[in-house]
Amino acid sequence: MRILLVEDENALGIATTRALLEAGYQVDWARDGGVGYQSALSQEYEAVILDIMLPRMNGLEILRNLRAMGRRFPVLMLTALDQMPDRVKGLDTGADDYLGKPFDVPELLARLRALRRRDAVNKGNLIQIADLEIDREQRSVTRDHRLLKLTRREYDLLEALAINEGRTLSRDTISSRVWQDEESISNTVEVFIASLRKKVDAPFQKKLIHTVYGFGYVLKADG
Repeated sequence: MRILLVEDENALGIATTRALLEAGYQVDWARDGGVGYQSALSQEYEAVILDIMLPRMNGLEILRNLRAMGRRFPVLMLTALDQMPDRVKGLDTGADDYLGKPFDVPELLARLRALRRRDAVNKGNLIQIADLEIDREQRSVTRDHRLLKLTRREYDLLEALAINEGRTLSRDTISSRVWQDEESISNTVEVFIASLRKKVDAPFQKKLIHTVYGFGYVLKADG
C-alpha cells in the first residue's frame, strides 16, 4: 500500500515515515503543500495523510482541489487545530477521517486500516481502466479527471463494455444486455458506439474502445 504523507514538521515527518515503513507501507513524504499537491496529482496512492497547516498551499486547499479534479483516494487529515469547527471543515471539504496532533502511532495505523477497508468496499462500485473511471453508484464517468456527459444509453453501453474489460462483446450480446427487450434497429449498436467514441476516445490520445471486425467491440487499455 503506497501512502503520501504531506507534513512540514521535520521531526514528525521522520517519525511518521519510519512508523509507516515498519508497518509495511511504501511512503512518499512531501514537506510542503505545493509538492504534496503535485505528487497527489501525478502519482497513484491508496491513501494520503495530509496536514492542514502547510507552507505554499494549505491542506484544505489541496484537498478541495484534488476532489474537484476527481481524485477519490482516502484522505486522513492531520492537524494541531484540534477543535470541532476545524474537524468539521476538514470533513466537509472531502476528508475521510481526522486525527489531531499529537497522536499515537497505533491509532494512526488503525485509522489507515479502517480507511483501506472502507475504500475496498467503495471500489466495488468503481471501475477504473487506464484514466477512465466509472462510478456505478452515481452513474458518472470521468476520463483524465474530466467529467464526461453521457446519455443514459451511452452510459449503459460503456458500463457493459467496462464490466467485460478485455473481452469482445458481439453486437447481439450488446443489444441483449443494453437494449434488453426494447425494439432496436439493425445499426443501433454502431450508432451508439460511434457516439460513445466521440466522448470517451476522440478528445484523448489513447483509445480504449476497439472494433473486432466481423464480431463486435471491446474496451481495453492496451492495443
